[in-house]
Amino acid sequence: MSNAKCPSCNSQRVWKDGIRQTRKGEIQRYICRECGLRFSETSWNGCDESERVERVHTTALYSVRALPFNRQVGVTETQGAENLAEVESRIEKRAAGATKPSEIDAKGKIVEAAWWLQKRGYGEETIKGRISLLRCLVNRGVNIFDPEAVKEFLAKQSWDEASKRNVVYAYSSFLEMLNLTWEPPTYKPRGKLPFIPLEEEIDQLIASCGKKMSAFLQGLKETGADPGELVAVRWIDVNSKNRTIAINHPVKGHNPRMLPISEKALGMLQRLPKNSERAFGNVTTASMHKNFYPQRKMAARKLMNPRLLEINFTTLRHWKGTLEYHKTKDPYHVKKMLGHKSLLSTEVYINLEQACFPPVSDEFITKVATKIEEACKLIEVGFEKHDEFNGVHIYRKRK
Repeated sequence: MSNAKCPSCNSQRVWKDGIRQTRKGEIQRYICRECGLRFSETSWNGCDESERVERVHTTALYSVRALPFNRQVGVTETQGAENLAEVESRIEKRAAGATKPSEIDAKGKIVEAAWWLQKRGYGEETIKGRISLLRCLVNRGVNIFDPEAVKEFLAKQSWDEASKRNVVYAYSSFLEMLNLTWEPPTYKPRGKLPFIPLEEEIDQLIASCGKKMSAFLQGLKETGADPGELVAVRWIDVNSKNRTIAINHPVKGHNPRMLPISEKALGMLQRLPKNSERAFGNVTTASMHKNFYPQRKMAARKLMNPRLLEINFTTLRHWKGTLEYHKTKDPYHVKKMLGHKSLLSTEVYINLEQACFPPVSDEFITKVATKIEEACKLIEVGFEKHDEFNGVHIYRKRK
């Protein structure tokens, strides 16, 4: 098996793409499945610099050059030469046909689509997601230049409606780049309330993770920020005196905002190494997810609580929004805290609050206290001070 790597993107996902003749022999041609670059492995056969497309250090075990030309078992010299020529011909045909031209064109266009999306101002995570879906189509043998083929492929899949809709979005942008149109299929994801864990489960998960991951999860829990927003937080955005974090790099159309944090969260942040401009280092949301999943799995197994496996970064944002609405009953407060542009995005937390917290009666039992002893007794049995009138303290408790 060849160890060839693409000299452009350093990917090892390469296909053989035929044999190339040089003045000093034959060299194996490759094409990169990631970026579509064609290159040759040339260092091992010592050909001239003019014969090299890209220099890649490798050892080819299945090339024509590695065939045992001088070995013949039980045949004459003429028969051996004929058999050897047939073997060489079959190998050349197989190598030349390893990559279909349509697949090569599709992979090249996908690379162009990534640059086209970037020029159009799409976010990094959006670009990665759409390019990944387009590559998925090509890897499954779908002709992405034929909209009907894409429709037929989606119709046969058992994916959920949300996944199919994402593919439609990605493919629509691809066709827009090609100045083509289609009648996209309509997929309507079923409404589903997100998972809301208990606070003690969140705290158990945070305590089970490493130093950086624990600080990141604690920040998500207290701020309700999007994970992409918290990853981009710089040290200058952290105000240790006022205990606040400034979200100056909002994502998904959110508003920038200033969010309070506790002394605990501030202490966890300050214990992180300050070897980068950003608080959590030069990491991405994807790399944080990659490190989080095995830690979450280990915590769920150690604590014997499978509910922990349902917690992800966005779960903590949903939990914070639900809890804040339960405390304040003010959707505008939740909207400002989460950075929503529209109140429609905040309405989901009203439904979550109603589902997660049982309705509370609005009827109260009232008591009055004129002495300190009376007030202490009322507080001990659950009464709370409500008002004061003519020196009399009024306490109340829900029925």
